[in-house]
Amino acid sequence: MTTSGLIELMAPAGDFEALQAALDNGADSVYFGVEQLNMRARASMNFTLGDLEEISRRCSEKKVRTYLTLNTIIYDHDLSLIKTLLDKAKAANITAVIAMDQAVIAYARQIGMEVHISTQINVTNIETVKFYAMFADTIVLSRELSLSQVKKITEQIKKENVCGPSGNLVEIEIFGHGALCMAVSGKCYLSLHSHNSSANRGACKQNCRKKYTVIDQESGFEIEIDNEYMMSPKDLCTLDFLDQIVDSGVKVLKLEGRGRAPEYVATVVRCYRQAIDAIAAENYTREKVDQWMQELKTVYNRGFWKGYYLGQK
Repeated sequence: MTTSGLIELMAPAGDFEALQAALDNGADSVYFGVEQLNMRARASMNFTLGDLEEISRRCSEKKVRTYLTLNTIIYDHDLSLIKTLLDKAKAANITAVIAMDQAVIAYARQIGMEVHISTQINVTNIETVKFYAMFADTIVLSRELSLSQVKKITEQIKKENVCGPSGNLVEIEIFGHGALCMAVSGKCYLSLHSHNSSANRGACKQNCRKKYTVIDQESGFEIEIDNEYMMSPKDLCTLDFLDQIVDSGVKVLKLEGRGRAPEYVATVVRCYRQAIDAIAAENYTREKVDQWMQELKTVYNRGFWKGYYLGQK
C-alpha cells in the first residue's frame, strides 16, 4: 500500500546515502543495482551482494518495497551470476526484480520472485502487456508513449481483466522525472561505437550529453550551438501535470537518478511525495507546483544533479 493510496512513488538508490535520502523523504519503493548487469553499472557506486540484507532491513522498517535491477542484455557467461544474484535477493526478501532478458525472467519465476518488466523491452500496446502478464505483475511502458496512449492501455487492462501471476490486475509503471535517453527505450549503441562501452550492458558513456559542433563536409561551414545539447533530450519533469498521470491509471511513478547525489534524491522525492499527497487531499494547486519547481531548480543549480560521470546538462 502506498502512502497516499493513489500511486506508488519509486525512488533511485545508487548507494546507501541515496537510499537513506529516499527513505527519509517519503518513497514508497526504491530500485537499485548490485555490482554488474544493471543499466547504471558504471554510472553509480552500486551495491554488493553483501549489502542486500541491510537494504532489505532498512526498507522493511519503513514498509518500503525493494526492487533489484537486472535489466541489461545477458550473455551465456552471465547466467551463473544472475542466478546467484537472484538467489541472494530472494533470501534477503527483496520484493522484486526489474528484468528485460527472458533468462532473468524465467529464473526469477522459477524461484518464486516477483518480476517487473523493464522499459528496455519497449512495451507499447495492450497485446504485449497481455503476453508479459504471464510472467510479471508490473510492466514499465516504453518512454516514447504519450499519456493518452498510456491511459488507453490502463483502461484496456481493466476492461479485459489482464492479471499477472499474483492474480491481481497488472500495474503500469512509467518514468516521471529525470534524464531521458535519445534512443528508443534506452537501446543506444553510440557509446559502444565510440568507446567500445555498451549502454545496453550498463556502461553508457553519456555521449549524447556533451556539446557538439556540426560541420558541413562539402563547405567546411561549422555550426556551434551555445548551451545546447543537440543529441540529448531535455530532462523529464511531470510535477506540473502529475494529476493527469494519476488520472491515467498509472500505478507506479519512477524517478530516474541512480547516478545522482543524495541531495538530489532527497529533494526530488520530497517534492513528488508532497505533490502526490496534495492530489490525494484535493489541494494540488498552481502555487504549490511553482514552489516545488523552484525547489527542483535550486538543487539543479547547486550541481547535485551532476551524478553521471560526464555530468553535463
